[in-house]
Amino acid sequence: MTAAAVRHSTTTFPALGTTAVLLVADPGGTATALRVLEEELSAIDLACSRFRPDSELSRANRADGPVTVGPLFAEAIEAALRAAEATDGAVDPTVGPAVSALGYDRTFASVRPEDVAPVTPVRPSGWRCIEWHARARRLRLPPGTALDLGATAKALAADRAAERATRLTGCGVLVNLGGDLATAGPAPGGGWQVAIADDHTAPADGAGPAVSVRSGGLATSGTTVRSWRRGGRTLHHIVDPATGDIPVPLWRTVSVAAATCVDANTAATAAVVRGAQALSWLNTLRLPARLVRTDGSVVVVGGWPPDPAADPARAQGGSR
Repeated sequence: MTAAAVRHSTTTFPALGTTAVLLVADPGGTATALRVLEEELSAIDLACSRFRPDSELSRANRADGPVTVGPLFAEAIEAALRAAEATDGAVDPTVGPAVSALGYDRTFASVRPEDVAPVTPVRPSGWRCIEWHARARRLRLPPGTALDLGATAKALAADRAAERATRLTGCGVLVNLGGDLATAGPAPGGGWQVAIADDHTAPADGAGPAVSVRSGGLATSGTTVRSWRRGGRTLHHIVDPATGDIPVPLWRTVSVAAATCVDANTAATAAVVRGAQALSWLNTLRLPARLVRTDGSVVVVGGWPPDPAADPARAQGGSR
């Protein structure tokens, strides 16, 4: 997912193992908005990275007993637990051991692209085993349980950065973190123009579909960009918590629009996990979504604008 800027400033830089893109409606607010985004990215990395031994998440995963956590990590935990509840566990923050068992046990840039050794999926403990006391910000994980907040923390950072930047600049802001996109404040005339693609680094050359975003969040979850091979299998970073393995292949990418980036990312990830049940589930939630099957065919639901590649039978939000 990429955003094309016209008459507003665009700043792009690497962050959190992906690409950060900042669009500011008033170029005069760029320096302030960029400072806010950099601060939020640094804070979420220190709180939620599973690759930093000094992060709060790493310390919580190592702890033998309850720990008291900081406000940002507490917000990230609550976002993850809300996502788990809203998706009936399809998005589960206890997938840490499962993701590591599949080979994603280091930063993605360091993951070996091919390994002949077979993988043995590890079923997560399940989000309901987490002991969380919100008022005291106290967390306790049972032995053998480890958190991975990758499904929600990056989206949370996008939401926080966009909202705070808008408060300080007084203008519209769009933050895109590797396909997790949040907006705040008044959008430019015609809305923010966002190109939809399997790879967020793809150029916005007009070849693919595009949508206009005026508010809220938009997220794309996919199985092709962060992928590797183990034991003759192609694996990726989205885990089915029911099995500890990758979901049965059906959707290559899922893009969802929602009130916040966290909500959009939660729904997009859950749709990949839910497979064939995703269409009826998204329709029930009335969330606009675009789903691309592994063969490249497209389905749109929930009022997502139809594009030439979409299945016309489902373009108005129906399912069959």
